Amino acid sequence: MTFSILGRCERTGMFGVAVSSSSPCVASRCGNWARAGIGAVATQNVTDPRLGHLGLVLLRQGFGARAVLAQLVGADIHADYRQLMVIDQNGRTAHHSGAKTLGRHAAAEGAGCVAAGNLLADDGVPQAMVEAFCGAAASHLAERLMRALEAGRAAGGEAGPVRSAGIYVVDRYVWPICDLRVDWHDAPIAELRRIWGIYEPQMADYVTRAIDPSAAPSYGVAGDP
Repeated sequence: MTFSILGRCERTGMFGVAVSSSSPCVASRCGNWARAGIGAVATQNVTDPRLGHLGLVLLRQGFGARAVLAQLVGADIHADYRQLMVIDQNGRTAHHSGAKTLGRHAAAEGAGCVAAGNLLADDGVPQAMVEAFCGAAASHLAERLMRALEAGRAAGGEAGPVRSAGIYVVDRYVWPICDLRVDWHDAPIAELRRIWGIYEPQMADYVTRAIDPSAAPSYGVAGDP
């Protein structure tokens, strides 16, 4: 029911996750497991969000992607139902699709990224996502993740209609610089692109407001965050 990608920007060290699914609220369950300077984890198929949290704990302790994945699979008695991806602080990746992963499923790895999906319309969806991500190396990480989602949809996406999508990106701070979600929509990836187009020009200004308010632009709206 899901296709997603984890990515790291080699230039900036940012980490991010992009995900789309036929299920509502997919980004909050599967796509917000990324931390600055540590790495990212995705948990999907029959999702257990606890594995995302545990994966980040292990990454923070210094384990690499493959070691983290092995421990997640070993710790979960229901690992046959899980589809997992990990990217560590050095951009190394690993993935797992259990024997009971739903429908047509696949995964692909590239430089600083890993993509996977289940109940896919085409086995080539993850590879298309990786190619789109790697082909936009000069762009902001969130834009690269957005293009990967669009490429996954263009390659066939899910076997059925998707209804939700999200992008989550962390930089040097304890909060995400981008956390955009569409939780129920007939065209969630297109809607996510529209929202990203609104937010992208303002994103850096909101970071400046937190770090140095005196240098931040004013929007002239009382109580504006």
